[in-house]
Amino acid sequence: MERKHLEYFLAVASHGSFTSAATSLHIAQPSLSYAIGVLEREVGAPLFRRVGRGVVMTPVGEALLDPARQVLHDFMRVQTAAQRVSGLVSGRIDIAAVTTLAVDPLASLVGAFRNQHPGVEFRIVDAENATSIVDLVRRGQCEVGLTEYGIATAGMRVLALPQQEVLAVLPPSTATPDEPIPLQKLAELDLVTTPSGTTTRSALDSALALTAASPRIAVETTHRAAIVPLVIAGAGATLLPHRLALEAAGLGAVVVSVAPPLARRGVLVWPPDSLSPAAQAFVDLVSTRHAGDDTDSPRPLDDARPG
Repeated sequence: MERKHLEYFLAVASHGSFTSAATSLHIAQPSLSYAIGVLEREVGAPLFRRVGRGVVMTPVGEALLDPARQVLHDFMRVQTAAQRVSGLVSGRIDIAAVTTLAVDPLASLVGAFRNQHPGVEFRIVDAENATSIVDLVRRGQCEVGLTEYGIATAGMRVLALPQQEVLAVLPPSTATPDEPIPLQKLAELDLVTTPSGTTTRSALDSALALTAASPRIAVETTHRAAIVPLVIAGAGATLLPHRLALEAAGLGAVVVSVAPPLARRGVLVWPPDSLSPAAQAFVDLVSTRHAGDDTDSPRPLDDARPG
C-alpha cells in the first residue's frame, strides 16, 4: 500500500467523483481508477460504489477513512522530523494558489525565499477556485495555500496579506478616459472575463455589484492567460490587480484607476498542526516581510456592497 493510494482514496471520498478527484490531483482519470483498484485489491473489498455520475463510500470505505487520514498525518510527521535534522539544505514546499495571486505576491515571495534557501524546491498548484485552495490544504495535498480574502477558512491558520489596487484595463484603441473611470461607465463596456465561479469573474461581479448594472460579457474564457491578449486585440475591457494591469499597459493596453477605488486581498492559509521546516520558514518569511503593512485602503472587493 503506497502513500499516494491513500491520498487518491481521500480525494475521491472528498469530491464524491473520480472525475473531480482526478482534476484536483492533476492526474488522468484512468490512473486514478487503477490506483483505487490496487488499493481495493489490497484491502480485499470495494471502497466505492457508483451512484449516477458520482460515487459513495461502501462500509469498508467509511471504515478506512479515519485510518487513512491518520497514516498521512503520521507520514508528514516523519518527514518533518527528518527535515528538522537536515535543516533547509533541501526540501520541497507544495503551495496551492489562485492564478492572479500566484503572479503577485507569490512570485516575489518564492523568489525571496529561494535566494535564502536555494536547495528548497517549490510546487505551485493551480486550483479550480478560491474555495478549493483551502480544501487542498485541509486534505494535506498542499502544506500552504494562497487564496482570496473572505473565503471560509475554519480550522486553518491565516495570515492576511496587503491589499492590491484593482485597475481597469481597456483596449489600446480606447480614447484615454478621464481618470478614474466610474464603475457605472465600466459596466457599460464590453467585458472579457472567466466563467462564473472563478476568482477573476467573482472579482469583476463584486465590483460591478456596486452599480446595480448587469455586466456585458463579450468574451468568456476558461484560459486566464488569454484575457490580456483578448483585451489588447480589442475584444473588450477587464479588471486586473495592479501588477497584471501594469504588464498589460506595457503591451499597449489603456490602464486607469476606477471610482470608487477597489482592491483585492490575499490570505495565506496553513493547517494548525506542525509544518515541515521549509514550509514554516516560508510562512515566517511572509509574516516578516508584511509585518506592519497598512491594508486599510482601498477596500477589498469582497467587502464591496451595493448602496
